Amino acid sequence: MSLSHPPSDYKFGTNAIHAGYTPDAHTGALITPISLSTTFLQESPGKFYPGGFEYARTANPTRNAFEDCIAALEHANWGAAFSSGLAATSTIIQTLEAGDEVLSIDDVYGGTRRYFTTIAAKFGITFKFIDFADIEAVEAAINENTKIIWAESPTNPTLKMVDIAAISEVAKRNNLVFVVDNTFMSPYFQNPMDHGADLVVHSVTKFINGHSDVVMGIIVGNDEELRQKIKYLQNSVGSIPSPFDSWLALRGVKTLHLRMRQHEENAKAVVAALQSSDKVESVIYPGLEDYKYHDLAVKQMNGFGGMVTFFLKGGIDQARQFLETVELFACAESLGGVESLVDHPAIMTHASVPVEERAKLGISDSLIRLSVGIEDTDDLIRDIQNALDAVTL
Repeated sequence: MSLSHPPSDYKFGTNAIHAGYTPDAHTGALITPISLSTTFLQESPGKFYPGGFEYARTANPTRNAFEDCIAALEHANWGAAFSSGLAATSTIIQTLEAGDEVLSIDDVYGGTRRYFTTIAAKFGITFKFIDFADIEAVEAAINENTKIIWAESPTNPTLKMVDIAAISEVAKRNNLVFVVDNTFMSPYFQNPMDHGADLVVHSVTKFINGHSDVVMGIIVGNDEELRQKIKYLQNSVGSIPSPFDSWLALRGVKTLHLRMRQHEENAKAVVAALQSSDKVESVIYPGLEDYKYHDLAVKQMNGFGGMVTFFLKGGIDQARQFLETVELFACAESLGGVESLVDHPAIMTHASVPVEERAKLGISDSLIRLSVGIEDTDDLIRDIQNALDAVTL
């Protein structure tokens, strides 16, 4: 059994289960095996077996199957998997040279900003952070040293959105590489390649794997020159995932379409519960009609996802009351797992962002981020309501 047509002929759920692997011709194994071998036999020096494998850092059958699967889901030609999302991010930056510049959205993930400003900057690369809502301002910020435009959409944690098609046009006019971090939406709800992105990056740790048991990242793209650069770095630097992690993530992605639907269904119910509370100042969610970027969300996404941000009335004391009272929503970093998580960005995921920058971005002490899981909807609503009842103003 094998797919007789290219991935483009099949729908998402079919590709999530089948893309990237053909059952083993010798054993008939239906599920991708975990290939643990670090080296591969050569028929003669430089003459490889049909799979073309030489050394496991360079390529591995299990990792290849995962890379091909995600590439198919993101409508890309190739994929390159890494040991974490930040390893994927750093690999893209390693395609640059001293003196080059990256133009990044201001509300970028705290770990990405930390890497940009405290590590990559030491090697002579400049980073400029601006609001991508103003397309003219983005183009005006470009200079002769700019080589990459880096976006997240929606952003972490304030859920800003980027008009991917519009920024893509800016990148093309200026011969720049346009990177989109699609972690929050997953390939199920958004495909940046369809809107002109050159590279798409994911923290596989989050929704793609979906079970909070793998740390992993991936880059996908279409351009052959970029593929060669990324694959060279993947092999030369060696920030690769293990075969077992690749297998776990490949197993996780098989249910991505089912999980994302439930994440969204639960998120919508949680949003409604938050909006009905007099303890809540405001709620940010792409599915809300009064969400600033709602029309853009409808245009470039296939759904609204499972991430919710809201502002409690009060400050840090009220936020702590909420976070210390929830039971099903685990107070923990990360997101995208089957279990619901609650995060206080100012103290947790974005603590490395300078206070003054957090203030500009709206990451206040009253901001709370929810990664809504796939538990029973009624139980999640009861958990939220109990925690809100414990908040004293």
